[in-house]
Amino acid sequence: MCTYVTLRSSVDGSAKGPNGAWFHVTDATVYFDHPVDAMAEHSLNIDFANPAVGPAARVAVELTADSAGELLLAIQQALESFPS
Repeated sequence: MCTYVTLRSSVDGSAKGPNGAWFHVTDATVYFDHPVDAMAEHSLNIDFANPAVGPAARVAVELTADSAGELLLAIQQALESFPS
């Protein structure tokens, strides 16, 4: 089911684009909708981008809901393992 909820977040990191070059990412957009390519009826979609650089500075990920939940747990565990 599409929620039409789109969340945006400022981020600071890097992504590897389709031409193999790394670029600085400043924005993340997260939404649950129909995927473009993933073999699922709905997916959690995450776009990492740097709008100041142009439309080519974008990496998109489409994950099933189960995969997105597993990724969330893995991210939490990785962050919790980092010494403060």
